[in-house]
Amino acid sequence: MTVFAMPVFDATVIYDGKELFKGKGAAGMWAEKLASELGTGITVEKIGTGWALCGNVDGADRQWGIHGQRLKRLD
Repeated sequence: MTVFAMPVFDATVIYDGKELFKGKGAAGMWAEKLASELGTGITVEKIGTGWALCGNVDGADRQWGIHGQRLKRLD
C-alpha cells in the first residue's frame, strides 16, 4: 500500500490554512515512510505551530502536510 493511502492517526494543528503534524516525533516517523517510498531524503521542518515533511523530488523542493487523514503535498 502506498504511504499516501495510509491513514494518519496523529494529532494535527492548523497553521496558515495548512494541516500539519502537531509533534516532531510523529512527523519524523512519517518522514521515514515517505523517504522509503520516494527513494529520497525527507526531513521535518517547523512551520508555525506544526511540523511538515520536506524533501526534493525530481529537482523541486516539496513539502507535505495532512489533508483528510492522508499525506498531501502543500502548494
